[in-house]
Amino acid sequence: MRLPVLRIVLATILLLIINGSSVEAEHEGKLQILLLGDSTTEGSVPRRHVPEGPHLEDVVRLLLAEEKDLPPTNVINLGLSGEYIRRLLDSGRYEKEASKLPGIDYVLIRYGLNDNAYRENLEESFPKDYHELIGRIKIDHPQATIIVMTVIPYGSEEMCLRLNKLNEQVAKAEGLTLFDIYPRYAEELKRGPDMLNYRRFPLEKIPENRREFVKSFIVPGATPTVEVLDNRLDAHFGHLPGWFGDRHPNLAGYHVIGDETARFLAPLIREKQVAGKK
Repeated sequence: MRLPVLRIVLATILLLIINGSSVEAEHEGKLQILLLGDSTTEGSVPRRHVPEGPHLEDVVRLLLAEEKDLPPTNVINLGLSGEYIRRLLDSGRYEKEASKLPGIDYVLIRYGLNDNAYRENLEESFPKDYHELIGRIKIDHPQATIIVMTVIPYGSEEMCLRLNKLNEQVAKAEGLTLFDIYPRYAEELKRGPDMLNYRRFPLEKIPENRREFVKSFIVPGATPTVEVLDNRLDAHFGHLPGWFGDRHPNLAGYHVIGDETARFLAPLIREKQVAGKK
């Protein structure tokens, strides 16, 4: 009886070693960068139309890979459309998807737009929610560098500046780095106000005699919509009220966000590497 028992014990140990190695391999040798945010982080519409990307996390990873003095990275995008900080926490999504990720080195957080829409008394509730989230991250990922991001231009400038002031206050109170992405995105928008956003428009508002043009861009549902990632149909529908109403980033917009994110992260990673060698 002892031999079978020994075999079982050895097999169990071997299984634990194999499983442990596979988990370790997910982060061993690579910097782990976690992105938390709303639809302007997730990019669900570009993913639906161009699944192969490159999407935001790919852009950041590929640009950082060009810096030969930096280690390889794994960029994890946990952005979700419609999300705000309170929902992230109360839904259990943070606990299920983010809290137990292994070896997280950097966490970039970009919220505010939906918080503004769904949370009352924003000047108090938003910082309170944010501090709670940061507190959770500090416990779950004590080695991680936490970075508070500003929102990109979306909606009125007044609203965005108010949100970004709150983001700045949270970062300062927590002693964290603030990554202000707003100026770069705003500057890029000046080159062509509608070049960084996709078009999302109700199918019912497309004239019947022009619907042949949108056949391959229809997203079915209770209220079918037309989704176009670029300006190719602007000549036909640009005159329709609301055609340019959606301000979510298209793939070009995510290249801007990704490029600025990689520019911001590269020197931080270098500084952390140097500090770690001392």
